[in-house]
Amino acid sequence: MILRQFLHSDPVGISYLFGCGGKAAGAVVDPVGDIQPYLQAADNAGMRIHFVIDTHVHADHLSAGRALADAAGAAYVLSSTAGVSFPFKAVADGEVLPLGNVTATVLHTPGHTPEHICILVTDRTRTDELWFVLTGHTLMVGDLGRTELAVSAEDGAKQLFRSVSRLKGLPDYVEVMPGAYAGSVCGRRLSGKPWSTIGFEKRHNQAFAIEDEAEFVRFMVAEIPPAPPEAAKIRAANSGVTAAAA
Repeated sequence: MILRQFLHSDPVGISYLFGCGGKAAGAVVDPVGDIQPYLQAADNAGMRIHFVIDTHVHADHLSAGRALADAAGAAYVLSSTAGVSFPFKAVADGEVLPLGNVTATVLHTPGHTPEHICILVTDRTRTDELWFVLTGHTLMVGDLGRTELAVSAEDGAKQLFRSVSRLKGLPDYVEVMPGAYAGSVCGRRLSGKPWSTIGFEKRHNQAFAIEDEAEFVRFMVAEIPPAPPEAAKIRAANSGVTAAAA
């Protein structure tokens, strides 16, 4: 297994390169900014990038996903529910992206946005058990993702409650690899530590711990932070609706 984490400060976010070193098959998740660091990291690891995955249509930054996929000769992956205006590899809940001895299974987790997906990762050279989950802006260390960027805050929170229930069903030892950390506008109580486990978040993440849906919705729609600057315009650009320079 190869796993590389890229921490970004402007905007605050996290990208990943992961995959099978033995079969030289990798994927990049939620790339931001200059694509060269991802290409160089893959080259340094002796890997070819097969998939570039955006966990959702972002509203806080312009995605580098399509540019990276073009440069790497990779498939650009989004949820089949993304509703964008350009060609992409559409994936559905439960679909598996093969990466040699590593498998990446799609988990549809609407809430932060309706099309959001998480990626469940297993390394079969070690075990058939799930190792970690790339959670994008659904579950982060210390909080869950805001819910009003694509639908109403209340509707998004209702969707997120069901998605969170699916993540809670994962084993406690599963590592959480989020798409943001402290300083991001996509959560309220985010930790500066850029990874965690399902079990730790169950115990110490207030939003993740709520079991009652009505209480959960009330919690998620309270104290919503200011939206990212030009969020609607950025999300539209990432959907192919407007020029990327907008």
